[in-house]
Amino acid sequence: MLDIQLLRKDLPAVVAGLARRGYALDEAGFRTLEDERKSLQTRTEQLQAKRNALSKEVGARKSRGEDASSVLAEVAGIGDELKANEAALSALQGRLDHFLRTLPNIPRADVADGKSADDNVEVRRWGVPRAFDFPVRDHVDVGEGLSLLDFETAAKVSGARFSILRGHLARLHRAIAQFMLDVHTREHGYTEIYSPYMVSGECADGVSSLAKFKDDLFKIEGRDLYLIPTSEYSVTNFVRDVILEEKSLPLKFACHSPCFRSEAGSHGKDTRGMIRQHQFDKVELVQIVHPERSAEAHEELTANAETILKRLELPYRTMLLCTGDMGFASARTYDLEVWLPGQNAYREISSCSNYEAFQARRMQARFKGGDKGRTEPVHTINGSGLAVGRTLVAILENYQQADGSVVVPDALRPWMGGVERLARA
Repeated sequence: MLDIQLLRKDLPAVVAGLARRGYALDEAGFRTLEDERKSLQTRTEQLQAKRNALSKEVGARKSRGEDASSVLAEVAGIGDELKANEAALSALQGRLDHFLRTLPNIPRADVADGKSADDNVEVRRWGVPRAFDFPVRDHVDVGEGLSLLDFETAAKVSGARFSILRGHLARLHRAIAQFMLDVHTREHGYTEIYSPYMVSGECADGVSSLAKFKDDLFKIEGRDLYLIPTSEYSVTNFVRDVILEEKSLPLKFACHSPCFRSEAGSHGKDTRGMIRQHQFDKVELVQIVHPERSAEAHEELTANAETILKRLELPYRTMLLCTGDMGFASARTYDLEVWLPGQNAYREISSCSNYEAFQARRMQARFKGGDKGRTEPVHTINGSGLAVGRTLVAILENYQQADGSVVVPDALRPWMGGVERLARA
């Protein structure tokens, strides 16, 4: 969440920053809460000073052998009012905290203003889309043509937006994840993580706003647990309520996990195939860094994700999202979009975001360092490195052959036990 001191010191700047992403901050509502807080705090400080003065008078009277009962009664009355004020301040702080937790992050100055994905900015492009000398099919037709991709059985088992992979296609899916993990841990310096697939409501609210986005999550009935929409939810919370030593930064984690999304806000979008499913796999990259290295780490993590696409020889483009297309918690986001010939379009395969101190404040994730040893929030960065299912989709479409088979990319063959081509049995 945003630093409340920023709102107190320069509310117009916060209002302007949030307006860039189309969010209208309730300025009057915040001022009302702040005025109430100031009034209560001023009255509390006055009462504390008066109680201290009266307590000294009680001591003086007693030392002179005088009756102090009337003063003691007044002290007791002040104590009752102070308790009431403390309760009121606590309740008010809860309202302020709720107000802050509903505010999105402020975009960085170098993020372009815009209202939708149409206003995103292409930063770079890699690879040339393949020219096919036969009619191109999408991943559904390719996978079903091989009898390795099965939506009908998945629908019978679980309903819509699920899939079943068979044989060498299932093995290729596993190989993709193992390849990604090995590259990120052996070459990019990440520590491999296996983490829970469920998190508490507090953890979910630490990385984003649970109140705003809970309908997109699958909740465990009767429990304060949610299935993770990405392992960012579990891994980033490793540092919740922790004060790290400055020398321990950066922390870099790579986690392969299934991800679960209800897609409540995506009715009618990508209903065909594997692009938008309720269950899918990702290899997630998370960095916990010093604020001074935040921007550099964001570029590094994005480049780490791009490495996978380059090794797999999949054409892609890197897009800097505009203010209107960024996620709730992000200050700056790159989307990597892979070329899908079956759709004749670039589609998102990774989203790499710098949240700066936004998530850290929600989680009370801090580090201690500097000359005075003061604590301050860490910065958090994360992104997919990559979405496994969408990588599989891209391979099926970009590596399809005229006879219906699919060539296995060279980079994946060591993880495929020598299998070089997926063909119909």
